[in-house]
This record gives sequence, C-alpha cells and structure tokens, in this order.
Amino acid sequence: MIWETLGAVLIGFAIALSAARWLPDRFPASSLTLATGPVAAVLGALLTRSILGPGHPVQVMVAAIAVGAALLSVVARPPRRRFRRPTTPLKGHRTA
Repeated sequence: MIWETLGAVLIGFAIALSAARWLPDRFPASSLTLATGPVAAVLGALLTRSILGPGHPVQVMVAAIAVGAALLSVVARPPRRRFRRPTTPLKGHRTA
C-alpha cells in the first residue's frame, strides 16, 4: 500500500507540474497547483483501493490519474478573452 501511495503522489506531482508548465495563464498560483495534484491523486488512489481492495495496482493508478486531473481542472481559471476593436471603422457604421 505504501508503494501505491508513493506512486500516486509522484503521478499527481507530475500532472500538476505539467499543468503548471503548459498552461501558466490558467494556473497562476503554482503553489496551489503543485499541492492540489498530489493530494487529489492520493485521494483517488485511496478511494479506489478501498472500493476494489488489494491486488489491483493498475486500476488504482488509473484512478489516481483520473481523479488528479479532474480535481486540477477545478483549480484552473477560464482563459482570458481579449476583444479587439477594429482599427478602421467599418462602412456604414457611425463612430461615437
């Protein structure tokens, strides 16, 4: 069980590190991201192990990946939309 927990922590940290690196505008608080990933993966692994019982390490790690990614998506911010005004007025439109 200790190896599954350690594996889940490493998986969660890898997910959080890659999310913070590839999407820095959606994860501005890197300390929150790096803390949420391992905790979420351990939560998913322990929940799956308690449901399935011992002897299912592959399913436990798959659940750790899934729950870690799902709970990291809760921390993500939506992308900023930048609206640009046209530089030249359009034909037939009045500018105020």
